[in-house]
Amino acid sequence: MNKSKILKDIKQHLHLLEKDRLSPYATLSTHAVRRIEEQEIVDGHRENFSVDADRILHSLAYSRYVDKTQVFYLIKNDHITHRVLHVQLVSKIGRTIGRLLRLNEDLIEAIALGHDIGHAPFGHDGEKFLSDLSREYGLGNFLHNVQGVRFLEVLEKKGAGWNLSLQVLDGILSHNGEVHNRALCPDGGKDFARLKEEIEKLTENPEFPIWPTTIEGCVVRMADTISYIGRDIEDAIRLGLIKRNEIPLDCRRRLGETNGTIVYTLVEDLISESLEKPSISFSPEVADALGKLKNFNQEFIYADTKAKSQTDKVRLMFELLFEKYYRDLKTGNDHSVIFREFLDGMSSSYRDNNPPAMIVRDFIAGMTDDYFLRQCQENLMPRILSGRYENHTMS
Repeated sequence: MNKSKILKDIKQHLHLLEKDRLSPYATLSTHAVRRIEEQEIVDGHRENFSVDADRILHSLAYSRYVDKTQVFYLIKNDHITHRVLHVQLVSKIGRTIGRLLRLNEDLIEAIALGHDIGHAPFGHDGEKFLSDLSREYGLGNFLHNVQGVRFLEVLEKKGAGWNLSLQVLDGILSHNGEVHNRALCPDGGKDFARLKEEIEKLTENPEFPIWPTTIEGCVVRMADTISYIGRDIEDAIRLGLIKRNEIPLDCRRRLGETNGTIVYTLVEDLISESLEKPSISFSPEVADALGKLKNFNQEFIYADTKAKSQTDKVRLMFELLFEKYYRDLKTGNDHSVIFREFLDGMSSSYRDNNPPAMIVRDFIAGMTDDYFLRQCQENLMPRILSGRYENHTMS
């Protein structure tokens, strides 16, 4: 028996095990839908969502997670959470929940690894600055979940994209862990036309409600919240923004006051409330405490002015860098880094079907914090010191 036949038999056996082992609400690997069917995947030994997880893991966008800020930027502290750690925590927490609920762990892993891949430099502040510029240039709103799908479908592999499954792309688009939900029920039956429609509606209205099409997508959305809520508190305590005894007393009593305890409590509650059910939910008491904790984080961490002292300067850098690259494209300045390091080798389809402002937005959205700052230093500092922005300081 040849090796190919052996591996194919193993794959078929795994498919049979999935049917026997997984919950009736789980998404089977054989249910994966792609825009283009690939014979390599059909004939290969790996299962569909495992292939997707590998493709995301090996994407260029994933490698840039390592220097993308989670919450706190321009702060020199090696123990502050970055995106690369956050997505690993979401993946680990999500797979733990999925294992105990008998869901598809490969699908959970793929969605979790890719869920924040569209984030701009400097976290949610960078996302807001880029969204403001997007509207100014007629592109609609910029949202990191929409951009994540765009990176993986339109930009990766020099414009060819990774041909990921609908279920993974939908999970990335629908992952919004900032919205507080006690329960999530899958919005099943989506297709690629529906995915496109939801992207268009979100671009017009960021508050447009969407829900994952799989229960695994619902798990990742909850795991996103579980992974950051306590971790952000630990980071804020480490930076001196808050003290542990300032966490609301009822939240401490219900959820705990350390990240480890908070994660354990939330995961345990979610599993016990969701077992053998077609939805994912917290108990009313835990959901209420979690909502209060989110409000606490928003007021005393995310909106704290001490952590935002450089915001106006960073906004100015976004504006100037966007303007510079836009001008370079319009004038055909092929010495510009946007030609040399972004458009070089990019497919003609991408070049022809995207206006200059969209190309600039894609380029900036993909930057790490450090690369963005280097670009500002190389391209903007002389202009700021000698030109129309001479009254601004970047120090």
